[in-house]
Amino acid sequence: ALAEYAVAKEGSTVPRPPELAGLKLDGTGPQVNVLVTAASGGVGQYAVQLAKLANAHVTATCGARNMDLVRSLGADEVLDYKTPDGVALRSPSGRKYDVIIHCAHNIPWSTFEANLTSKGKSIL
Repeated sequence: ALAEYAVAKEGSTVPRPPELAGLKLDGTGPQVNVLVTAASGGVGQYAVQLAKLANAHVTATCGARNMDLVRSLGADEVLDYKTPDGVALRSPSGRKYDVIIHCAHNIPWSTFEANLTSKGKSIL
């Protein structure tokens, strides 16, 4: 699944959508602030990279041992989910999130709600 190239029948593939969760993946949209939870997991790793394609400022959560990996994927800010700021999903730069891509579990909605902008979206 992590191959640089893959072989598949044309009928089994689809083009990458030009937009995902309001993010233009060609980088032409306005810069938005995105939070990706569980960013070192399989889905989270892709979410960080796709958000960076969209020219987003990415804050990501993961365990302490995976922080360098998540930074290498392009995350601008990385939170250890076991720290107080990580538990609260609080951006180190004080940013509120326009989009939250939630790949973790056991995080109450109130934690997301406190960190979203007034028009923010959460994708669970």
